Amino acid sequence: MKNQLQTCKNCEEQFQVGFKFCPYCGQQAKDELTVKVLFYNTISNYFSFDARFFKSFLPLLLKPGFLARKFIAGKRLLYLHPAQMYLFITVVFFFLFSFVQRQQIESIDDSLAKTLKHEKNKDGLTLQHVLDSPASVDGTKENLTDSVDRAVMGDVLKKNKALTGMSEKQIDSLVKTGHLSASDTLNFDLGTKAIDSLIAIGAPDEEIYKQMGLEEGDGAFKRRLYAQGLKFYKSRKGGSILQAFYDTIPIAMFFLLPIFAFILKLFYRKHGLYAHHLVFSFYYFAFLFTVFSVILIVNFIYDFPGWLDFVVMLSTFFYLLLGLKHFYEQGWFKTIVKTSLTTFLFLSVVAPITVIILGVFAFLFY
Repeated sequence: MKNQLQTCKNCEEQFQVGFKFCPYCGQQAKDELTVKVLFYNTISNYFSFDARFFKSFLPLLLKPGFLARKFIAGKRLLYLHPAQMYLFITVVFFFLFSFVQRQQIESIDDSLAKTLKHEKNKDGLTLQHVLDSPASVDGTKENLTDSVDRAVMGDVLKKNKALTGMSEKQIDSLVKTGHLSASDTLNFDLGTKAIDSLIAIGAPDEEIYKQMGLEEGDGAFKRRLYAQGLKFYKSRKGGSILQAFYDTIPIAMFFLLPIFAFILKLFYRKHGLYAHHLVFSFYYFAFLFTVFSVILIVNFIYDFPGWLDFVVMLSTFFYLLLGLKHFYEQGWFKTIVKTSLTTFLFLSVVAPITVIILGVFAFLFY
């Protein structure tokens, strides 16, 4: 009797009836698409959320450097792939962080709106008080007789140097002598008031840029700064900038993690290929984001004091110390020195530069 054949729906190859899986591509012979199958396949394919994850998670937390050593040694199916573990945990973290992020953005917008309103009223009243104060007129100058008024006015003008066009020397002279020249009041008056007037009448942005100080020969980058500055001035909201900053962090991590691995390569030049250091970095950053996620979850339930969060964060340094010790198998003295230098370089050089770049990027493209 001739064997009955069935056709695989995926690769369209034929195989005997009775096989549970296609011998050519591995798909199930009878794979009915249910909600359970749909979500299980999605999680399994992209995050490998199976027994390997649970088998890897506790060693990740309790055995620094263990998973990286096993993966380098060739046990690559028994434990979860480092990149997959990192991807899964970071997705969980940024999902949790999105709730905190929303609250921070709303808080910043509210605080900034109140602050700008207060400063505007304060500065306006101070300037008006100075201009209206009784003074002996000497040519084009008005005399400020109250030392308190002079000090307050000096603070106001220093805050608004970019708008007044006054130098530190001019401001110090004003505070010391109490003389306010007509040209100084003119510069200040043509600052925010002129910009507000142009905005109110619907003037083109190009005209407002000129009032802000943009010149004909300025390049595209400077023009972009003025455009974003005007956008911020009109909206009076900083939450959009913070949102753009947070949105770039996941992208930045794809650069920060390889840089961290490169730093390890510098200190452990004779300990394997760059890919070996990258494996360790994937697992270490997966641990970091696990700690961050736990902190977020705990703070959702109970607002822990800041010092306790700091202690938890400090523990990540000792985790790195133990991880490097077990992974590279060097002595304690060398490991402590290299751990300290790695942490210093990453936190004091790489991280600040990254924050500055992300901040500029967020401001330019929010």
